[in-house]
Order: sequence, then C-alpha cells, then structure tokens
Amino acid sequence: MLFVLRYLLILALIYSPAILHAQDQKFVPLAKYPKSDTLAKKHTDTLQQLDLYDIIGSLFGNKRNSENDTITTKPVFSVVPALGYTLQSKLALTLAGNIAFRTTKDSKISTITINTAYTQTKQIIIPIQSNIWTKNNDYDFVGDIRYLKYPQSTYGLGSNSNIKDEDPMDYDFFRFSEIALKRIWTDFYAGIGYIADVHWNVTHKGPLDGAPSDYTKYGAQSHSISSGITLNTLYDSRDNSINPYRGFYASLQYKDDGDFLGNLHNWQAMIIDIRKYIKFPSGSDNVLALWSYDWLVLEGSPPYLDLPANTWDTYSGTGRGYIQGRFRGAQMVYAESEYRFKLTNNGLLGGVIFVNAQSFSAAQGTSLQSIQPAFGPGIRLKLNKVSRTNIAIDYGFGREGSRGMFINVGEIF
Repeated sequence: MLFVLRYLLILALIYSPAILHAQDQKFVPLAKYPKSDTLAKKHTDTLQQLDLYDIIGSLFGNKRNSENDTITTKPVFSVVPALGYTLQSKLALTLAGNIAFRTTKDSKISTITINTAYTQTKQIIIPIQSNIWTKNNDYDFVGDIRYLKYPQSTYGLGSNSNIKDEDPMDYDFFRFSEIALKRIWTDFYAGIGYIADVHWNVTHKGPLDGAPSDYTKYGAQSHSISSGITLNTLYDSRDNSINPYRGFYASLQYKDDGDFLGNLHNWQAMIIDIRKYIKFPSGSDNVLALWSYDWLVLEGSPPYLDLPANTWDTYSGTGRGYIQGRFRGAQMVYAESEYRFKLTNNGLLGGVIFVNAQSFSAAQGTSLQSIQPAFGPGIRLKLNKVSRTNIAIDYGFGREGSRGMFINVGEIF
C-alpha cells in the first residue's frame, strides 16, 4: 500500500515551480530572503511577528537591529548551547556552532555547522556538516564528517521484529562524506560523491533469554568498512529549505560499495527522498507537508550496522514514535504527513499533528513485512523569525507501547 501511495504522490506533485535553496541544516544563522520570495519577506518584515530573540531582547531593553540579519562574504560565527531529548539519547547537552557566509555577493548562503553532544546514555556525538555554494550557484558541495561513540540497542531485522529481542550494542563510528553537485538547469542539480562509514570496537550482549540475535545470525563483526562512490541528483523548488511554506523537493542517491574500495563485500544501495509542501487553506500560513523516504539495498549484503534503519537518515527524522534503530532491514519504505499551523498570530507559537508509517524487509531478498504506524502532536516555538527556524517539541505514539518525546532545532523535514 505504501508503494502505491508513494508513486501516486510522485506523479501528482512532480511539476512544482519555484527557486532552488540550500540544503537543510539543523542550525541556521539569520538571513534575509531573495526579493522574489515576497511571502517570506512579508513575514520577516512584519513588526507583529515575534521570536525568542525578540522576547529575550525585550527583557534586557535591547531592540533588534535588522541590519544584523544580512549574511555577506564576511564569515559570521555563532555558538549556541542547547538541551535536546530523544528516546535513544534521553537528555542531551549540545554545543552547536556554525560559520555562515556567501562565497560571492549573489550566491546562496554557505554554512559549516558543528553540533557536539553528550547524552544521558553516555553517547558522544561530533558531526561537522557543510554546504558550500560557489559563484552563481553553479556548484554545491555537501559534506558530512562525524564521529560517534554510540551505545545503542538493536531489535532484529524486519518490521515484524519483537521489542523483547533487544540486543544492547556499543561501537565507535566515523563517517566521511563529500558530494559535489553541478547545476544542470535552474532547479536541477546532478553530481558525484564519496561516502565512507567505518565501525569499530563493536560489542553486543545478546537478548536476555540467551537466544542468538538477528545480529549474530546476519554476521557479527567487531569492525566494518563501507566505502562507496555515489551518483546524485537533486531538484529543489522550496521557498525556504528550513521551514517551507510551499514547493517540491526530490533527491536520488545511488551508492556503489565495491571491493575495490576496501569493502569485504560488493553491495549497492539507493535512497529516494521526496517532499511536497502545500499551503492549506491556500490563504493561510498553515502547511500540509508530505514526505516519502525509501532506502533500498539493491544488491549484496551490507554490514549489519549499515543496513537501512529508522532515524538513521541524514538528519535523523524518520520514525517519530519509535526509538532509533527499532526497525532495520535491507529495504525501508517510509511515508509521513504533517499539518503545521499557527497558535498565536504573532508567529511565536505553532502546533503540528503528524502521522507516519514504515515497512522493512529482513535480510536481502526477503519481502517487506508489516506496516508500523506512529502519530502524535507537537509544539513549535519560533527561535528565529527571519530564517523561520523553530524549536520542535513532539510526542510520538507507536505500537507495542512505544512512545516518547522528541526535541529538535528545526523541522523534521
């Protein structure tokens, strides 16, 4: 059923015009929008609109200076301490820093973001993500370097896996990813990249009943390397990549992990990421957001920890309502819809209602299993009215009693 809904959505929405904007970032500096985006300008220039900067500034008698909202070729440095929470990490203390700049006067805003975290479950998270636009936006270089010290349980393969089969794991993880995209025409980019994922010091305890876990059956490894060349295409017509009011986004990535790049086995995978944003009702600021995310192993057998899994997409958005890694398998099919609406006319507070569904196969060559749904409400607190960045606080409900709070800076998708 998810396959049918996904492709009907693609066929119905694939022709949606607008202007290309930068890739999503969790922490985004203040920035003015292009003159062509009259709707965004209307919202950022309206004096009645408020965010946390305004509230904090008013407490100390400081009036906001709009001139500081412009990013130029001179780098702007920011450091922000924050608290977060997910089912996997529990409480997380983060220190987020970024550098924002334009390579030329008319280029899109480039960002380098560092978001370090130490969590209640003793995880260490150090990612460095970059998005660099060249002159005339002819090229976009997207980088992702991260180190994780990551205690995390696995629950077996497929979406029929039982939560009682929890297998506690621990490992170190390093990723190096760099992708170069060239503009083919206005809203369409294509390019090539390289991604290496390395796991080491991998340990696991096994299920409490002593039975062999799916991880053991699949092939336990104390270390693994997944090194692959990627082919990438991107179409993006969203009016704002941080918190879109309208537009269409489609990304396709093919990854070839051949033995000539240091892999023990040959395997290939594909990620298809499609999003649509519709103002509903049309004259309001309310938005219906639709998302389809398919992560598919095409051939071969990746290391267990590199198999598709919920909340292991680039920005950890899939599967609200379930703990990260609750479902894992060779094929992942995912769909979500979210309705976003204002709670206050000044834009300071908003709300969301979301519902998602996911299905996984087990090992390569097996069929998709049961659909696992989740749903929930959320609150949005406007952190930055210029970039539309929100603090997102959601509470998700899944099956088998799975439930919990999810706190993020920025929208989930």
